[in-house]
Amino acid sequence: MSTYVLPEVTPEPVAPPRTAFLVASGDLRESANIAGWATQVELERVVTAAFAEQGWELVRANGVDPVTGHGFISSQRMGLEVFASIPPDAPLVVAEAVWQYSHHVLAGLRSHRGPVLTVANFAGDWPGLVGLLGLNAGMTKMGREYSTIWTVDGTDDWFRAGVASWLTHWRIVHDASHVRPLPVLPEGPERELGTALAAQLLRDKAIVGVFDEGCMGMYNAIVDDELLNPTGIYKERLSQSALWAQMQQVPDEVANGVHAWLLEAGMTFRLGTDGATELTREQLQWQYKMYVAALWIADDFGLDAVGIQYQQGLKDVCPASDLAEGLLNNVARPPVRSRDGSRVLWDGRALPHFNEADEGVAVDALVTNRVWSAMGLDPATTLHDVRWGEEYDGDFVWVWEISGSVPASHLDGGYAGAEGWRQDPVFFPAGGSTLNGVCKAGEVVWSRVYIAQGRLHADLGRATAVDLPEAETTRRKQATNPEWPILHAVLHGVTRDQFMARHKANHLNVAYAPDATTADKALTAKAAMLHGMGIQVHLCGDIQI
Repeated sequence: MSTYVLPEVTPEPVAPPRTAFLVASGDLRESANIAGWATQVELERVVTAAFAEQGWELVRANGVDPVTGHGFISSQRMGLEVFASIPPDAPLVVAEAVWQYSHHVLAGLRSHRGPVLTVANFAGDWPGLVGLLGLNAGMTKMGREYSTIWTVDGTDDWFRAGVASWLTHWRIVHDASHVRPLPVLPEGPERELGTALAAQLLRDKAIVGVFDEGCMGMYNAIVDDELLNPTGIYKERLSQSALWAQMQQVPDEVANGVHAWLLEAGMTFRLGTDGATELTREQLQWQYKMYVAALWIADDFGLDAVGIQYQQGLKDVCPASDLAEGLLNNVARPPVRSRDGSRVLWDGRALPHFNEADEGVAVDALVTNRVWSAMGLDPATTLHDVRWGEEYDGDFVWVWEISGSVPASHLDGGYAGAEGWRQDPVFFPAGGSTLNGVCKAGEVVWSRVYIAQGRLHADLGRATAVDLPEAETTRRKQATNPEWPILHAVLHGVTRDQFMARHKANHLNVAYAPDATTADKALTAKAAMLHGMGIQVHLCGDIQI
């Protein structure tokens, strides 16, 4: 009879009474973890004090690394090791004051048996809200129960009452009265259009190209084929190394033509000479080559939309993808001819780009493009980070920003209102220009496609993009990322906390309409198309159908 050396199974740790444990998921980029650590320390102080007020001790599951100088969980392996030391039945807090890669902690959260609370600081200087919403969406996707809350500085009664509720009932109940299921749509041209577009998509199908799926740590942004394919949409999985290789084949004169077109259209660039901290003409040249290469590859594979996930790998070899992304999403953009020169690619049309390769936005952007185009509207669409917001003149005005790129038609002044700023070296070591500016005032349809209960859902709502005084816009940009484009948004019938509690993504999708009536019609047609694709649609806030 054979004998084997059996592995030693470590006994599960047991939590002391009235003790909860805290973890913080971080970035894969150590420069970002180091730069954001002071903000994280302050958030943890606030949360620890709120727990102490209720007679609970909040213990960090891992200490500060003496080498890096921070306490973020900065890899999936580290996450496994940290969670192995946490009592599996203990109350657990995930505190986020920065952007985070959700897969660092998802394995531990998936198997943790105790209650989970996610918490963020409601502030703009670091994207803690963005990280929180991405993590929440990931847990929603995998069916992990959790509670969530946020605070400006920990002194508000609402936050303290929420912590007390969680420590008493392991639940925080948020108001979701603004959400209702899609009713039976009234007979009319918008319903007819959306239904016909859905039938066409289901019959003819579409392909979205994804460069390096999941490399930004957004588990929530990966839509499994089994959910995606029944909507009529299929993936072409592409490598960013192929994009980089194709960029080498773009002639300088072609890239120079892109630059000349943008200057002629009125765009300006804040150029310097020190590539480590300033935007240079050489960085722009590589971004133009990426724009051309993306169109060539999209043509090669017959793509209906494309998503570039500029992070691990690509960030180390070339400037940022954002300028290319913003150009692709706009109808008016530098013309690019096919490889053989016989035709202009997507001539007079936007090629929907789902920024950061967020596949929920891929579905959304493709649908928006088809509905808006069929209605004769500007189909330019983009995603924004749900970054932050504050009251202004009696309204809660959100700061929506995306990492450097919106289509120029969304900006006040178009290309003439666009400036190219260098991306922050903390996140973008190779630099690259943003497509920066202030989004124009107007009527907006916002939306989000996400995964819950094992199926695709879509939340639809209305907002108004508003003008704020220049000084207030500058203050808000300086409080976040001044190099990024900004949209000042007032939601229709949805409060700050209702939105935060409900939203299942770090991003939302945005498209403009020329007036409120047209925006309502476009939303109705979009809802009909999504419904016809088999997606469960929810209406959020005040919507006229």
